[in-house]
Amino acid sequence: MNASQENLWPAPFAGKSLDATVVVPGSKSLSNRYLILAALGHRPVRLVGLLRSRDTELMMDALRSLGVRCEIDEQVDTTVTVAPPSDGRFHGGAKVFCGLAGTVMRFVPGLAMFADGPVDFDGDEQAYARPMKPVLDGLEQLGACIEYRGEEGRLPFTITPPQTVSQRVKPSVVSIDASGSSQFISGLLLIGSRVPGGLELHHTGEKTPSLPHIRMTVADLQGSGVRANADEHARVWTVQPGAVQLPETVTVEPDLSNAAPFLGAALIAGGTVRVPHWPESTTQPGGLLPGYLEHMGAEINFPVIDGVRYCEVTGDGHVSGLGDFDLTAAGEIAPSLAAILVFADTPTRMLGIGHLRGHETNRLEALVNEITRVGGDARELPDGLEITPVPAMNLRSAEMETYADHRMATFAAMLGLKINGILIKNIATTAKTLPDFANMWTNMLA
Repeated sequence: MNASQENLWPAPFAGKSLDATVVVPGSKSLSNRYLILAALGHRPVRLVGLLRSRDTELMMDALRSLGVRCEIDEQVDTTVTVAPPSDGRFHGGAKVFCGLAGTVMRFVPGLAMFADGPVDFDGDEQAYARPMKPVLDGLEQLGACIEYRGEEGRLPFTITPPQTVSQRVKPSVVSIDASGSSQFISGLLLIGSRVPGGLELHHTGEKTPSLPHIRMTVADLQGSGVRANADEHARVWTVQPGAVQLPETVTVEPDLSNAAPFLGAALIAGGTVRVPHWPESTTQPGGLLPGYLEHMGAEINFPVIDGVRYCEVTGDGHVSGLGDFDLTAAGEIAPSLAAILVFADTPTRMLGIGHLRGHETNRLEALVNEITRVGGDARELPDGLEITPVPAMNLRSAEMETYADHRMATFAAMLGLKINGILIKNIATTAKTLPDFANMWTNMLA
């Protein structure tokens, strides 16, 4: 067997309907926001149920390089205690490696504003293609100096914090175009209360992608004692100056977007899949998933068993197309929905997700490539993706590319439920947010 064949993972085929319970690890979005907020505080914070994946390891390593202590519990490795620097100043002269993690490359630069010297940022070669400029423009407007060591607006770069601390009373007004990613807004809001006078952030673009992620950031700030407000219609966010402090112990919700491949499997293969610890209310965009699956023909229930609330999805193997469907609020689950819609009865146009071109890879182009590879019919739209189902007998096995993108890998595994013989290149890329994906997926089918 040659090296390229060794790196192929045979996606399990679902020969029968499913009946499985899948425990999904903690939310990456919440884990990395809590890590940043804990680092900005003045007392240690114990994070329970923290996701342990490549993205969160990169975040903890980035914080450690800035002088933050992240201590992992010896008994339970998803419990991490974060202690900020005693004097509130982050270490300059540090090198931060971002990998391919959007939250690291867009949230950590703000912390460099409060360092005692310049901070270098670098990442995976693939990260050099990911847009960064709006958040860096915002930091420049706040007085930082950005020195690009490659292409302007992208990794790698060095941030030198403002030389003097402003005595401003009024908030600093920052204007950026965050059409490319909600993380540009979140990255600036997270440091807003530490900016002298606070922050007034204006988004100048026409659309606000992934608004639930920005609402999550605002809610997390408010949970840290920060006064933050949003005028979403005017696209303006304000953060009052003041101390940041999360509670002594914070529990992380399961990652509801990472539940999408598993719950979606019930629609493709038929049967029932349930995920425990499903919150009654949440700021995660993945909280919209059950409603989307219901539109596609699933039966959704939320049973409470032994005090634990589950999301339970049952499918009969039939998938309803969605027609024109606005997915602006939850673009990150688009790859999972796309996998299901390959098997639908009518076409779907997923709209409002043009910003997915700037994710780990150009996800719209990647989805078209991989759906076409198995004999399906998909095309890019200016702001989305159109999928026209073909008869199942016309779909064929293939070696699927993953583009170093965890959601493209789980997308391919979903196709493999109904297309026998799917082989996936580099399934290990799922470690970004789901370190044990391959075993979780195999166990779901067992």
